[in-house]
Amino acid sequence: MLIYCEGELIVEDYEKQIEEITRYFRNNEKKKEDFKLGVELEHFIIDKNTLKTVSYYGDNGVEETLKDLLFKGWEGMYEGNNLLGLINKNNTTVTLEPGSQIELSIEPLKEIKDIEKEYFDFLYDIIPILEKKNQNIIAVGYQPNTKISDIRLIPKQRYDFMYEYFKTKGSHAHNMMKGTASLQVSVDYKSEEDYIKKTRIANALTPVIYDMFDNCLYFEGGIWNKFNLRTYIWENCDKDRCGTVEGVFDEDFGYAKYAEYILNRPIIFTEDKKGDHFTGEKLFKEMFDPNHYSIEELEHALTMFFPDVRTKKYIEIRIMDGVPYPLNFSAIALWKGLLYNEDSLNFLYDHIKNMKAEDIKKGKKEIIEKGLGGIYLGRKVNDLEKWLLDISKKGLNGKELDYILPLEEMVREEKTPRKITEGNMRLGKRESLNWCVINNII
Repeated sequence: MLIYCEGELIVEDYEKQIEEITRYFRNNEKKKEDFKLGVELEHFIIDKNTLKTVSYYGDNGVEETLKDLLFKGWEGMYEGNNLLGLINKNNTTVTLEPGSQIELSIEPLKEIKDIEKEYFDFLYDIIPILEKKNQNIIAVGYQPNTKISDIRLIPKQRYDFMYEYFKTKGSHAHNMMKGTASLQVSVDYKSEEDYIKKTRIANALTPVIYDMFDNCLYFEGGIWNKFNLRTYIWENCDKDRCGTVEGVFDEDFGYAKYAEYILNRPIIFTEDKKGDHFTGEKLFKEMFDPNHYSIEELEHALTMFFPDVRTKKYIEIRIMDGVPYPLNFSAIALWKGLLYNEDSLNFLYDHIKNMKAEDIKKGKKEIIEKGLGGIYLGRKVNDLEKWLLDISKKGLNGKELDYILPLEEMVREEKTPRKITEGNMRLGKRESLNWCVINNII
């Protein structure tokens, strides 16, 4: 039952709210034969000579690049008169993060080779446009040579709300918004039991995977003197919505527990046909009417939380830094081998099922301070990375095994993307990052 008090909606039926969110998760279970992989790849557009982040605004800005892509067959997505995104005939989308980072979201597909084709089709469209502007598209975890104070937010109202909200949160929330770029992989689940296993495994592996894909050497124009900068930034962003989901290792964790995680935290703003409306610290359970709501309203709420492993209509793994090709496709193969092979999945689950969230917290501190040499669950992080690669390889078949080989080579050499860049520093900053420039691969 819902009642109103002084014009505000008060929700009494908390169990009904949980039930509706749980229903959404259950309705999105997939048959194993229908499992697909979704991918989001974030990049920076930078000036070739200065490495400065290219603004959304002005001549040769990111909006102008989006307009150029309209002539390649993409359709525009607008807020008011501002072009803020694109979509193609295959439902692959280009959107912008708050600091003009460009994100390619590829519609879930079964085969990695089909994801790769979509990625290259995008690159074939955008790179010639950037070349004419003396610009590069680069995959790193943090923008290489611009301070966030010099980066304007794109003209998207939701980002204005988020920027204002985060002013009173963690010390690096604005760095997250305007300075970071990631690689995200989404996986399907067939049942609540399968969901629990995959979600717990992905969370348990966060310190190892964060370190494996650490691609942040430069920070605010200088050198980051520790390791795993994106890990540090997310740990100092907003504890209400980042890090490890509360209760993920509790005995009663499942759809309902994740629903409670969402309901008892603020969603910052709501959306309706009239636009976005700032809600500040108001909790989602104070606004969610389980008897009268749209799927869009619920899906918006789910996207307003940014834990390492997020639940939507799939499980979204958000812990990899932006890395260049072919390492980005190694990450996709890694997760497919770990989570879509029943033997690999059950083997891993037996190893992590008794973990606690405190173990992850300690592991993150280790990788920030020591990188590959950190200790997690009693073992060196680099040894755990090799162990995971061996498990994943057993879960891959045929040519998909080839995708993981570049990652395996890097890990066997006891390197990370950050270490590769660091090894090239003697050549100069621009040259040290040249291997992350995507223009170079086509």
